[in-house]
Amino acid sequence: MNTADQYLKTIYVVQKQEDGPASTGSIADALDVSPASANEMIGKLEERDLAEHEKYKGVRLTDDGIVRARDALQTYCIIERFLANVLGVEEFREEAHELEAVIDDTVADRLDTIIDRQPECPDCFDPETDACACLDIATVSADSD
Repeated sequence: MNTADQYLKTIYVVQKQEDGPASTGSIADALDVSPASANEMIGKLEERDLAEHEKYKGVRLTDDGIVRARDALQTYCIIERFLANVLGVEEFREEAHELEAVIDDTVADRLDTIIDRQPECPDCFDPETDACACLDIATVSADSD
């Protein structure tokens, strides 16, 4: 997953949280980047017709942007569930954030066969916990005790 996909995923999640356009500040905060960096990438996403930015209102994804964002979110959930449920990695969120930038579709598809992804994915993602709701977090916590 490339940087553009990480932004698309973040915009998608923030849009759902804010129930409307995603503010640049929220996007920057979620990605731990400066607002200027977020604005620059949002401009690139607009050029690719993946997002629409209205000054002082926020960013909305286009239909194509939503498709790519959902794919990126699904890949993130796959990585997260593999790390937590299969490998028992305690710091699975941090690892998933690091790995999402380098895992390609082929690897994600192969990991998907191991985790038995739920049909509701990526709608299973819970932005409050920054985790897939299908995670077996109790198992991860018990394994790390």
